[in-house]
Amino acid sequence: MTDNTAVMICGHGSRDDAAVEEFNTLAVHMRKRLPDYDVESGFLEFATPILREGLDKLKERGAEKIICLPGMLFAAGHVKNDLPSEINNYAAENPDLELVFARELAIDSKLLAAARDRIEEAEKTSGKDVSRKDTLLMVVGRGTNDPDANSNVNKVARMLWEGMGFGWAEVSYSGVAYPLVDEGLRHALKLGYKRIIVFPYFLFTGILVRRIYTWADEAAASNPDVEVINASYLNDHEQLLDCFADRIDEALNGTNNMNCQLCKYREQIIGYEDDQGAAQVGHHHHVMGIGTDGHGAHDHGVHNGHGHGHGHSHGHSHDHGHAHGSDKD
Repeated sequence: MTDNTAVMICGHGSRDDAAVEEFNTLAVHMRKRLPDYDVESGFLEFATPILREGLDKLKERGAEKIICLPGMLFAAGHVKNDLPSEINNYAAENPDLELVFARELAIDSKLLAAARDRIEEAEKTSGKDVSRKDTLLMVVGRGTNDPDANSNVNKVARMLWEGMGFGWAEVSYSGVAYPLVDEGLRHALKLGYKRIIVFPYFLFTGILVRRIYTWADEAAASNPDVEVINASYLNDHEQLLDCFADRIDEALNGTNNMNCQLCKYREQIIGYEDDQGAAQVGHHHHVMGIGTDGHGAHDHGVHNGHGHGHGHSHGHSHDHGHAHGSDKD
């Protein structure tokens, strides 16, 4: 580390004020955790400040090297395309800056421990004596059009299922992927378990998490003989903060490798064959910084100038061109 190394925490962004507030709270925790670094945060879509504004602040304060840390669980379109596109464009415009793109949080023992704690907290809210063998765990992912990212939710569910000794586990998604939570719960209820714990494998609250809880509450109301419990999402769990810190250390001192083996942009994945070799470009310019539902759009006068002419590609060599000093997708 140099005295001029900084950290940029890159959030997804949300229309939901509570989700933005929780992300900002996590950023505050990370500033305390990383006293040796200048830390900023920003959002890819909807909320402000946008990523470019945070990067500008770090540059103005003398940063020479910036670790760009994705505040996202899995590598789908945002981590593989949108964030690298933003960072690459900024790096091209600021050749004196070294930008390093850290990898996503991914499947990690620390996050599994945090998930276990959230599930155990939910169990303690019940006054009923139901064993885990009589309990079905429903792990809910965000859902993407990237099958590799979706499959990671299944791995998380399996590891929690075995590690915590549940009778069964199911996976559903809040959107895009199949099955959605309501259909997943209808199927789970047919299996005859006395309790279902619905666990959103999400970082923060928001519209999607509240939708998950609404579906769970509706299932509970329609099936009074089955106890349906809502577990909390990860939020600012201490192990999550540790995982973020690990990703920064990897970007500076480790391999910083993302999982490329089943990336649909590198390999021809069943059902997504046409995505192989697709250009690495962002897709969120139309919603960048437009504001949350609680606050109208703000014109910060930031002109991103994103062209598609930098030649970044998801070609067979898998050279994604991620910012200076970064590694693969």
